[in-house]
Amino acid sequence: MNIYLTGYRCTGKTSLGKKLAESMQIPFIDADVYLADKYNITISDMVSSHGWNYFREKEGTILKEISALENHVIATGGGVILQKDNVKLMKETGIVIWLRATPETIKKRIVQDETTEDSRPSLTSRGLLDEIEETLNQRRPLYEESMNFAIDTDNLEINTLYSMIIKQLKKRDYSAALV
Repeated sequence: MNIYLTGYRCTGKTSLGKKLAESMQIPFIDADVYLADKYNITISDMVSSHGWNYFREKEGTILKEISALENHVIATGGGVILQKDNVKLMKETGIVIWLRATPETIKKRIVQDETTEDSRPSLTSRGLLDEIEETLNQRRPLYEESMNFAIDTDNLEINTLYSMIIKQLKKRDYSAALV
């Protein structure tokens, strides 16, 4: 059984995923990094050269590969929930945890993140905060539909978030994930 971390950009999927995997002594995969490495192109370059539909197709292909693995922590791309097949696959092969943060927190983290330019292309032509709010409003129902549970990541340390996730896994008796 895999643990999938979903959520908007900069909600902590990669940082928390690494901590979970290390603590649980299982492998960690960042799906966006895996995709960029496999196709030898940054996500920004892929989107600008081939468009979002092409990227989403490749994202689905990568998810199929990764979901065939067992007992991994997987940080997904923020838009993985846009494809129903992706959601179905994650639910069939693991636990889906939605990491949430406020638009203001996300904006602050995006601005501070040195990898934003290569790994996080603009989704709209609007200003950053407007884009975040608009995209979150569109995706919120999809995140809610796909998740087993959610964790708010605003203003919390990684160890606190880790403890919250472990507590939820135990509470919901997802003992298979706690290998």
